[in-house]
Amino acid sequence: MENRQELLQKINEISFAVNDLTLYLDTHPTDIQALEKFDFYAGERKRLMSEYEMKFEPLTIDCVKANTIHDHEYCPYPQQKHFTWVDGPAAWEGGLYNVGI
Repeated sequence: MENRQELLQKINEISFAVNDLTLYLDTHPTDIQALEKFDFYAGERKRLMSEYEMKFEPLTIDCVKANTIHDHEYCPYPQQKHFTWVDGPAAWEGGLYNVGI
């Protein structure tokens, strides 16, 4: 799909929609159209997060695969099963700042 920066941008946009719908559904919990949109965007966010995790590194602990083989430039253990949370530079190591965010 996209490069790292483009994929992060899409995740941010979808996450905004999920958060906005969450706020709306707090006060309108039976709105069927909003519930359907929430399901769609939440599913799309999970799909994009999974794609990002496979290409780069997990963004949240929910995306960690405990026994996965990665082979990308940020992987410290290429071609080895490992805990993927250690893939890529952490935020305090300049992680997301190095991709133009």
